[in-house]
Amino acid sequence: MSVDTISPNETIRDNQTRVSANGSYELAFFSPGASKYRYLGVRYRKVSERTVVWVANREIPLTDSSGLLKLNDNGLLVLLNQNNTIIWSSNTSSVMRNPVVQLLDSGNLVIRAQNDLNPENFFWQSFDHPDRTFIPGMKIGTIAEGLHIRLSSWKSEDDPSPGKFTYQIDPSVLQLVVKDNSALKNRYGPWNGVQFSGLTYSEPGSLFTYKFVLNPEKGECYAIDELVDRSVFTRLVLTEDGGTKRFIWIERTSDWRVYVSTPIDECDSYASCGAYGICDIRKTTICSCLDRFVPKYEQDWDGGDWLGGCVRRIPLDCKKGDKFIRYSNVKLPDMINSSTNASLTLEECKMICLKDCSCMGYAVSDIKSGSGCFFWFGNLLDINQLTEDGQDLYIRMSSSEIDDKDTNANGKSKTKVIAAIFSVAGVIFLGLAFAIFVRKRKQRKYRTMMANLERSANNNNKKEDLELPLFDLGTIASATNNFSFSSKLGEGGFGPVYKGVLKNGQEVAVKRLSTNSKQGVDEFKNEVVYIAKLQHRNLVKLLGCCIQKDEMMLIYEFMPNKSLDFFIFDKTHKMALDWPKRFHIINGIARGLLYLHQDSRLRIIHRDLKASNILLDNEMNPKISDFGLARSFGGSETEANTNKVVGTYGYMSPEYAVDGLYSTKSDVYSFGVIVLEIVSGKRNRGFSHPEHNLNLLGHAWRLHMEGRSVEMIDALIKNSCNLNEVLRSIHIGLLCVQRSPEDRPSMSSVVFMLGGEGALPEPKQPGFFTEREISAANYSSNNHDSSSANGLTVTLLEAR
Repeated sequence: MSVDTISPNETIRDNQTRVSANGSYELAFFSPGASKYRYLGVRYRKVSERTVVWVANREIPLTDSSGLLKLNDNGLLVLLNQNNTIIWSSNTSSVMRNPVVQLLDSGNLVIRAQNDLNPENFFWQSFDHPDRTFIPGMKIGTIAEGLHIRLSSWKSEDDPSPGKFTYQIDPSVLQLVVKDNSALKNRYGPWNGVQFSGLTYSEPGSLFTYKFVLNPEKGECYAIDELVDRSVFTRLVLTEDGGTKRFIWIERTSDWRVYVSTPIDECDSYASCGAYGICDIRKTTICSCLDRFVPKYEQDWDGGDWLGGCVRRIPLDCKKGDKFIRYSNVKLPDMINSSTNASLTLEECKMICLKDCSCMGYAVSDIKSGSGCFFWFGNLLDINQLTEDGQDLYIRMSSSEIDDKDTNANGKSKTKVIAAIFSVAGVIFLGLAFAIFVRKRKQRKYRTMMANLERSANNNNKKEDLELPLFDLGTIASATNNFSFSSKLGEGGFGPVYKGVLKNGQEVAVKRLSTNSKQGVDEFKNEVVYIAKLQHRNLVKLLGCCIQKDEMMLIYEFMPNKSLDFFIFDKTHKMALDWPKRFHIINGIARGLLYLHQDSRLRIIHRDLKASNILLDNEMNPKISDFGLARSFGGSETEANTNKVVGTYGYMSPEYAVDGLYSTKSDVYSFGVIVLEIVSGKRNRGFSHPEHNLNLLGHAWRLHMEGRSVEMIDALIKNSCNLNEVLRSIHIGLLCVQRSPEDRPSMSSVVFMLGGEGALPEPKQPGFFTEREISAANYSSNNHDSSSANGLTVTLLEAR
């Protein structure tokens, strides 16, 4: 296709267009939404919706179709109305020779010299004056002295005039922000060498890449994303409510799909927890003080007013010497009152900050190279606890707070010193006595362990041989390199888990009971009793145990691919799970649960089914693990009640969390949550959407009722998935999470539905429709065997 240009004194009327060389974009007149006004803009041409990406006359629309676009001899592009009045122009004050207007393949409308062969030498370009849309090749930030490029929202879908929100790189502190007029709404942190530190996602590198340019000599500070796959159409839009949405065009379905949107959750709201407060969306109360800090106004804080923030528990004393505490995996604080030095090492950062009493914290400024420093002065604001992609932040603290030592000052009276010595000795004596008491108590518990195991294994007073191999402590210690830190895989409620290699080369996972574990002994008994003889390809295999010298350990087959949550909630690792693998995992979990509920020698209720308890072997086969909270039914039992509710928020069924009632349908509910998480790639707990306050289950149900379930699908699998299979999985997941256990299908029905193609019943409203419902599950109106006051019974929850 030949290059389509506008020459001097040539006019473009309302019914005419100009097209880019590759045919992807066109310059045209249009009316947005239901508006009767006319605007000039650039829009997609190859996309059937003809979506607009740039508007010229945002502030002054044309009232009819008589608009006229013209380029004069001096290189000024003007838009005229029916009265021949200029309502918009390219606003260039200088004059150029032989100007020509061209729409580039990138969607950039430019004015350049006709014979200038330099493809980047533009007299004027629309990319320097964007509205709400950011497309690949555009820059956002400062590209020259006095030229600051930012997005500004539309007032509505029918009115492209500037709204009150802007999306920009704040030139004074070099961080990405969304502003509501002049006030900060959301802040996504400074560039850290890889991304803006507050963004907990990044786009897939196979489609486009980020680049950040900082060149003070040229006055440049901007971000740009560039397409890797030029066949993809993608755009970032600043919405009318101040959020952002990244869209990708799906040719197969002929519509735009939201890949990611911000704000992601409530913690993205600027400084919602005040100074030295930290926001963690995974917690019921999202705001808390940083470790070693306390609320500044305790009464306000307890009432949910967190804006007053927190203060140090022990004030700083720079003259006596301060130190730093590291806070890991956080969103870095607001860069106001900060400075940057790109040439220092981390140790040099520490020494420089320590010498300056006004320096309150520091962090690495380039995580790619591990060098450079951010320094903060004054109170630290807008800190979030992230689940991934966070950084280490070092905050100044009193030495006494860190070391917890009583350093005697010169001039202390001899009496005080002696009193201190006796006090310390008394504490040591009491500590030793308590340790001996705990040790003897634990030894008595161990001596009765095997007897308890045997009694628990009897079903209807019929003894059964557990046939569980006993490993020698020396063998396990040798296999795990004496339980070295390098062998540690993680830690749970039972205690730490280590990777071990036996003498025959077999890899094993070793769960070691922690001395601080509150449930470890019970979990140990459950694991041995319930899964010692269970043999199913979708259950993790227990190889044996070790009870020796005050040690209690369980030895399992080793799962090289860790757990399901390691993949589906991680932006990088989730790319390894295409739809066939995800569907294979869903089916495997279903078959494992069916075996537990129906085909095993006991009817076993897992009670803590969640993504982190689904392990994956080297072929990505799912294995249900962690039976520490499991319970069994015998005979005709179908339901039981407990006063002690244990489990994980977001996965617990309503009848269990509120009333303590559990059954096979409790596991079915948890399974439904996992299915929706696998399909969407998002967690149920902490999910947020800019259009509503529903959690993932509520969002899925709402989309299903509106016939838009396809919007639930993880963007990474949309192009390659079997759409009918995915939509059927979403439907089955919604059937599993219905509020009433009677409405939920059994696992035998679930397995049948996953493998069939017949019609499915319509799901009813899910249990725990919103995040608030989950939090409210702490309180129960039923009469559990627990203390009550003022008629309100509080059920003991041990959510993990």
